[in-house]
Amino acid sequence: MAKVKPASRESKANSKEKAAEVLSLTARQKEILRLVAQGHTNREIGEQLNISVRTVEVHRFNLMRRLRVQNVAQLLRQAILLRLIPKSTIPTGKAL
Repeated sequence: MAKVKPASRESKANSKEKAAEVLSLTARQKEILRLVAQGHTNREIGEQLNISVRTVEVHRFNLMRRLRVQNVAQLLRQAILLRLIPKSTIPTGKAL
């Protein structure tokens, strides 16, 4: 049976630094993340927050880079895992 080595202090410190970096989202980034999770388009988010669509795109890009993901599905999954947004924020389906 293979033995599992305990994580070194250095790797634990790196993990904590990465987590701290991710959790240090700005209020605007958290707001954008919440609206993305609710299924709003960039245009809708821009109109709601009185900012340009391009500004919304930049915020989303920065969120995805910070959370190290490549698409919105991964962004939402990571945000839930890191408890940045509650699972209940994401709509499960639209009423017909």
